Amino acid sequence: MNPSRRDVLKASATMATGLVTGMGLADTTMPNQTRFKLKYAPHFGMFENHAGKDPFDQLKFAADQGFHAWEDNGMMGNSPDMQEKLGQKMRDLKIEMGVFVADAEWGKPVYALGGEETRANLKKKAQDAVACAQRVGAKYMTVVPGPYDLRLAWDYQTANVIDCLKTMADVFQDAYCVMVLEPLNPYRDHPGMFLSKIPQAYQICKAVNSPACKILFDMYHQQITEGNIIPNIDLAWSEVAYFQAGDNPGRQEPLTGEMNYRNIFKHISNKSQDVIIGMEHGKSQGGKEGEVKLINAYRWCDDF
Repeated sequence: MNPSRRDVLKASATMATGLVTGMGLADTTMPNQTRFKLKYAPHFGMFENHAGKDPFDQLKFAADQGFHAWEDNGMMGNSPDMQEKLGQKMRDLKIEMGVFVADAEWGKPVYALGGEETRANLKKKAQDAVACAQRVGAKYMTVVPGPYDLRLAWDYQTANVIDCLKTMADVFQDAYCVMVLEPLNPYRDHPGMFLSKIPQAYQICKAVNSPACKILFDMYHQQITEGNIIPNIDLAWSEVAYFQAGDNPGRQEPLTGEMNYRNIFKHISNKSQDVIIGMEHGKSQGGKEGEVKLINAYRWCDDF
């Protein structure tokens, strides 16, 4: 006898529930706390429902869950004393500090227009970023080269950006630091920015020709801009120093969108387990349950 439509729907629902539970997404208990294979880097506020608002408690909670990296875009906004204390706490917990933002220009085509005064200002920003990096024990810092200019030919702008980055790279290289350039998607979040694609960032890093100028491969942005994540990882690998994750659409934790992060993380792991993957995304669910869901998602994706 052929099954009724109701029987088919019931069976499908049961199968879906089993799949979700198998991936840990329906489980609200705290997951296995063993050390993650890869260096996934949470940020402040991600676990404050469990750990509270104190940043040192948040670091301790993350370490207890098996995370061994961290990132904080706004680290330079802390006092030097606070930077020192956070750096020491991370060292005590064996957490590696990932990126903070050294310079992100959003309003004016500063890099694209270049010039001597601009390069002098950027050199000072690089020096300030190095001082912060030394306090917190960081190696990598994000640089966003800002908008493009509507009145200047693209190739002139590219040359100006390269000159600006060479000035900054000299400062970072002397301090054994690395600025990572982040291409941003122009369609959903950041229209009008000069740097938008991985091949473009690769070309610029090759032109700057410094170990202190590499790529921050934000996979959320690039899924929107160009897709082709794994092939672009391979093609740009020599110039990639850092990753950031976030599913699309929504920019939430893995398993909430269209991206197969288990396969992506496995591919990265096969190339290197030393690279940091910043968790620069939100949570699809609030409260403690949302934090457990997030950790379970990374556990499932890290199980390769």
